[in-house]
Amino acid sequence: MHPLDLKLLRDIGQMKGQIFAVGLIMACGLAMMIMARSLILSLESTRAAYYERYQFADIFSDLKRAPNSLRARLAAIPGVGAVETRVTGRIRLNLPGLSEPADGRILSIPDDRPMRLNRLFLRAGRLPERGGAKEVVVGEAFAKAHGFQPGDTVDAILYGAEERLKIVGIALSPEFVFETRPGDTVPDNKRFGVFWMNERELAFAFNLHGAFNNVLIDAAPGEDTAPILAALDRVLAPYGGLIAYDRRDHPSARQLDNEIGVLNGLSFAFPIVFLSIAAFMTSAVLTRLIRLQREQIAQLKAFGYSSRQVGAHYLKFALVTVLIGLGVGTAVGFWLGGHIVQLYHKFFQFPSLTFHPAYAAIGAASLVSAGAALLGVLGAVRQAVRLPPAEAMRPEPPADFRPSAFERLGLQRFFSPSLRMALRNLERKPWQAFFTALGLMLATGIPVVPGAMRDGIHYLLEFQWDLAQRQDFTINLIEPGSASAFTDIEHLPGVLAAEPFRAVPARLTFGHHSYRTGVTGVPPDAQLNRALDRFGRPLPLPPDGLLVSAKLAEILHAKPGDSVWVEVQEGRRPRVLATVQGLITDYSGLSAYMDIDALRRLLREGGTISGAHLAIDALQRAAFMEAVKEAPRIASLGVNNSVRESFRKTTAESISLMQGLYFTFSVIVAFGVVYNSARIALSERSRDLATLRVIGFSIREVAAVLIGELAMLTLVALPLGLGVGAALASWIVSAASTDTIRMPLILSPRTFSTAALIVVASALVSFAVVSRRIRSLDLLGVLKARD
Repeated sequence: MHPLDLKLLRDIGQMKGQIFAVGLIMACGLAMMIMARSLILSLESTRAAYYERYQFADIFSDLKRAPNSLRARLAAIPGVGAVETRVTGRIRLNLPGLSEPADGRILSIPDDRPMRLNRLFLRAGRLPERGGAKEVVVGEAFAKAHGFQPGDTVDAILYGAEERLKIVGIALSPEFVFETRPGDTVPDNKRFGVFWMNERELAFAFNLHGAFNNVLIDAAPGEDTAPILAALDRVLAPYGGLIAYDRRDHPSARQLDNEIGVLNGLSFAFPIVFLSIAAFMTSAVLTRLIRLQREQIAQLKAFGYSSRQVGAHYLKFALVTVLIGLGVGTAVGFWLGGHIVQLYHKFFQFPSLTFHPAYAAIGAASLVSAGAALLGVLGAVRQAVRLPPAEAMRPEPPADFRPSAFERLGLQRFFSPSLRMALRNLERKPWQAFFTALGLMLATGIPVVPGAMRDGIHYLLEFQWDLAQRQDFTINLIEPGSASAFTDIEHLPGVLAAEPFRAVPARLTFGHHSYRTGVTGVPPDAQLNRALDRFGRPLPLPPDGLLVSAKLAEILHAKPGDSVWVEVQEGRRPRVLATVQGLITDYSGLSAYMDIDALRRLLREGGTISGAHLAIDALQRAAFMEAVKEAPRIASLGVNNSVRESFRKTTAESISLMQGLYFTFSVIVAFGVVYNSARIALSERSRDLATLRVIGFSIREVAAVLIGELAMLTLVALPLGLGVGAALASWIVSAASTDTIRMPLILSPRTFSTAALIVVASALVSFAVVSRRIRSLDLLGVLKARD
């Protein structure tokens, strides 16, 4: 082995604690990067294969009713590669063991031709046979939630008629990778499912014999979807067509895109922070090592080693930390990625979703971590290379021993000798003190992030489902009903309060930005489902104009006072210009509200409703449920507590997992930074501390010099670090926000106190380690003259 490599191993053995601490911090950042990139690869590769093999459509449109003969005209649209027309509708299900009615969506399967688009992956059983009475295929998520198997039956209401459906197969579809009812943001597989039935039989049930109400289009290779969308809208307009949309606006595909987008953000955000800290710490370790090894550098050059060889020798210190970080980070990243893929099975329904390690990410992580480490040590290595042998043989020039500012002000009598020495050293080495405080500041800031995530989840649950959505149940009708329908709802057993709403699909456009969402008309004095500002205060509903989600306004690049185009996708499809009167704070989905009477005037309707929000007497819940099950016009019943519980079990669970992960990493970083700073300070000042011991200072007084210096830097860094943590938490929360779920930034005293306690506890442990090493200082060895 080369002599310089032997020296490297000896030096690493003496500094193993510091090097391992730097490597662990680097490993935290690399683990996040490798985990996120591997999850992205897993989702993207699985999605691409699934979409291609089962022919996921490019374009989608719903309509009222069109004859099957129109299919040929749709196929003739320029750029169209394939067309599939279907019958689809909503069904209500009465399931044993479930007090409230479940609901679902049912779609047709061609019975005279093979499925060309959105084909089914059969997990078990078979497809319905032609002429098979009431045979259906059920989605796998719903089947698992209820234990359904081929041969089971389920009671359902199709368009007001009671039917007993026979399950003949269990399947998955690329159309429902993220399986939720329209408008929901979290899956509720217990109360919502997807079914498929033969086209002829389903068309008869929905009074659409010889007709269709849904279109799928596959664009020809290389074709832009925009002209096809415009042409499709023109063709379907006379048949009550809604505005067509492509994959970017498909609810399931968008949710998957959002998750991949969040992972992309996390694969850069956290690694940047952790690798920056690791680069800073590597620089500090190596700079002070070179300062202590001046004589050794001179001797190496005197024995004929070139400056390049000496520089390469010290660069290897940085590469050792990279190897430690890469090895640990890769192992932890792969382990975490495999665990999170299992969690994804609750959200995304694929035929098979397995963890695919992103080996390319390991190469990228190697380059990034090596670059960060080399950037950190470049100045220290340059210092070693440029150090002439004759100068290196001399001790480092003594520091300026002028009285400190405190002594010049006559304040020394208020401080002990140990504390005065600590203050002098801080003043004489301001840059060293600055960078040590910077490391401590970052160590203080990182624990703020997991605390903010924890508090954000709790606040989201309280805000969204206690303050904004205070109803017990939400009834949705199969078709918009008249004022008498609301009267019927009000008279259901146990109803204490009822508020009607009118919801229509619409596209909002401002400038070059547009978004498909729903516009909901509610009473101006609504108390059950309320529009709130960011302080949780109810916003008054204007007599005209819109209240929109702050996130929706951000997507549209609109602000209060701007006028946006509202294209209603129902009835006569009016297109009007409406003013944004205010911004709503909400954390689930994107909303736009109008006064219900203003929306009715826009639609030229009377007292039409789409449903109602209800408050129910808990003692009459059973009677209420029975009445709802017997009401044929009700399409679905939303249970507020169930939605909240579904969110808690799915989205909140995944966020809690990430919060726990960040908390663990933050503790590692906090301890690593504080411990490294203490060990470096000890190694750098061991000669001075030993001198104090020789001239009569006690071990406690000597320790007070070093610990007092670090304690003062820690106290200065704590408040600044909390501010850095608040900014970092804001950045991470913003990066993780999507159209469907947004986490509020909540910075509570508990979060700040926890972050401070982590750093203080790390400091106390590090001080204890340093104090023990001060007791074991070799006084004679340390005091030997170096010149």
